[in-house]
Amino acid sequence: MTGEQLYVSHAPGDLELVQELFSTVKNFPIGVHIALEEIESGRSRTRLTGRISNSDVVAVVLTEQSATNQWVNQEIGYAQAKGIPILPLYDHEQLRGGFVGDIEGVTIDRQNLSVTVFNLLCRLRSELAPLGALSVPNWYVEFPCTSPGCTHSVTLEIERAQTKLWKLHRRGRHLTADCAECETRYYFDPGTIGFVGREDRHRQRH
Repeated sequence: MTGEQLYVSHAPGDLELVQELFSTVKNFPIGVHIALEEIESGRSRTRLTGRISNSDVVAVVLTEQSATNQWVNQEIGYAQAKGIPILPLYDHEQLRGGFVGDIEGVTIDRQNLSVTVFNLLCRLRSELAPLGALSVPNWYVEFPCTSPGCTHSVTLEIERAQTKLWKLHRRGRHLTADCAECETRYYFDPGTIGFVGREDRHRQRH
């Protein structure tokens, strides 16, 4: 998977929640376009239809604020008309109606957003899964090594299925990625793929 595009429709008052939910997703090689961030970068909301048209998935964050928001409702209708898969995230089932009433979505658990992020990644992996025999796309996160003086990049390969990642999370285990040049090891939460910390293994041996 590389180069997929994701548009996130939401009410203005939910921007902070949306940014928290999708911060990890932005680490993947996916173009994440959050409505209000697009507006802040100079676009008007009426001109975001191009972003929606070019998206592989449209995520819709449904809260009390967004359920009656005209822009959110219009963007849902536009995505539906274009045949673009819609992924609803909602505070409670009653907010999931209309075009998204029968679509499998993700319940937002505001007391434990890690669970919500995990379930969001589950649904995205399902929507963006390649056709054919491969049921789990090879997801990865690539980032520059932050060890002083090192200029190489590090890649965290994510080959396990979501259920196995959650088991690791429950056990307090981590995913690791090593820099091939300086041997710095990076640790990530298997549930959210959030960065946990790094260990300079090369220096420890000297």
